This record gives sequence, structure tokens and C-alpha cells, in this order.
Amino acid sequence: MDTKTGGLDTSKSSSNDLGGLPNGIVNAVQNSVPCCTMFNSSEATLGRHLARRLVQIGVSDVFTVPGDFNLSLLDQLIAEPGLSNIGCCNELNAGYAADGYARSRGVGACVVTFTVGGLSVLNAIAGAYSENLPLICVVGGPNSNDYGTNRILHHTVGLPDFSQELRCFQTVTCYQAVVNNLEDAHELIDTAISTALKESRPID
Repeated sequence: MDTKTGGLDTSKSSSNDLGGLPNGIVNAVQNSVPCCTMFNSSEATLGRHLARRLVQIGVSDVFTVPGDFNLSLLDQLIAEPGLSNIGCCNELNAGYAADGYARSRGVGACVVTFTVGGLSVLNAIAGAYSENLPLICVVGGPNSNDYGTNRILHHTVGLPDFSQELRCFQTVTCYQAVVNNLEDAHELIDTAISTALKESRPID
């Protein structure tokens, strides 16, 4: 199984699209908002970028479970006019709802929190992988200043190593994007989404 982590394939198509939807579904997924468009500082957030990209690829509903490490992101997703937040009672339900949405609409998305949420959604992601469904699974994470501090944080498995969840996702996703800094985060997100659409598999 060939998986990619990070920004390994950053080539962009000449049409500036984010990829194609699976099974012959026709949808205009062209960049209506170019990557380098200037926004107010209040609008220029990673969450807003992700929200706009989800809308551009045809996602209008995101299945979520709020948690300690994704609340700021959820605020940004809720602020996007073309995106509805569908609150779920647990992460597995959010994952399977996104799976069903992908079957119906061509691509689905869910947002969960770090480790406890990521590990809970894993069965649904594995199912989407086996069924060749493009599913965008966004998992919140600790602040970048917590990495390398040897702190044991809430929702971890009791170790200062924060990569256990990522290693689990590597076997059931075609791409894993880990945002460690904002300099390349927009491109990393675009590459992840494009990979999910091109390979018709989940990404994390």
C-alpha cells in the first residue's frame, strides 16, 4: 500500500482545479478564489481556507464532533456561508455519515478531535478506504509549541509521542497532511484534497 505524508506531490494542473470527482460525477471544481487572493487579516485563517476548499469541491455538510483540539477550527467552518455543521453524537457516527455523504455526493468530510476522536473514527475511514471513497477527515491536534516538550496532554495515550494516531491513519488513507507551520499549510491542504479526489480514497 502506497501512502504519502506531507507535501510530496505538489504539482498543480494547468486548469488550476483541485482534482476530479469519482465515478464520472460531473462537477465544476475550479478555483473560484485563487490561492493567493488577499483577504482581511480576520478572514485569512487556515480554517477559512479549508472551509472554502470544501465548498469548492462540492461539500456543503461537514459531520463533526467537537473536542478540545478542534473548537477553533469548527468556529471557522461554521462561519463559511456555504457549509453546514452537522453535529454527531460520536466520531464513528461522524465518519460513517461522511462515508454515506461521499457515496451520495462524491466526496465527504468529517472533523474530530485529537487521538480519542481520531482513533474512534478510524473504522469508518478504513471502510471508506476499502470502498474507494474520497473522504476528508480533519483531526484537530495540539498546538505546535506542545510538540517536543515531553508533556502528556489531555486526549493522548499517556505518552509524549503525539504520532500514534498518525501511524494508524497511514494504513487506511492515501495521504496524511500534518500542519506544523502556516507557511506551507494552504498548499498542504490543497495537495491533500486533490490527492483524495484523484485517488478516490480518504485522507487525514
